[in-house]
Amino acid sequence: LKKDIEDVFSFFPILRERRNQIAGTLSGGEQQMLAIGRALMSKPSLLLLDEPSMGLAPMISKDIFRMISKLKDELKTTILIVEQNAKAALQLADRGYVIETGKIIMEESSKGLLNNKEVQRAYLGKEKKEIWE
Repeated sequence: LKKDIEDVFSFFPILRERRNQIAGTLSGGEQQMLAIGRALMSKPSLLLLDEPSMGLAPMISKDIFRMISKLKDELKTTILIVEQNAKAALQLADRGYVIETGKIIMEESSKGLLNNKEVQRAYLGKEKKEIWE
């Protein structure tokens, strides 16, 4: 258990500083890190993240996605992310899926989806330049 906690602290150093703080008093980003850390302690073969950036300030969202990218690079765990921020999710993903009314209607490499004009128009309402830049 001690090693698992140290592993979580290595991914999320701020949690070491906050280890004596009640979870409900942590910031939104810190609570998200804590939730991911708790999940990682069970050594999952699949980590499901549902809207990891929801309700977070843009800078905190960027931090969360940087940490998810680090987890992806260092762990041998598949990570499945459901996320409204398509750009952030696709930038760290290998593959992407477009789901409409509960059905997968498109599946492609993340780069392919980022560059797909149909996806940009139909699901994001704008051309790539306007959305991603």
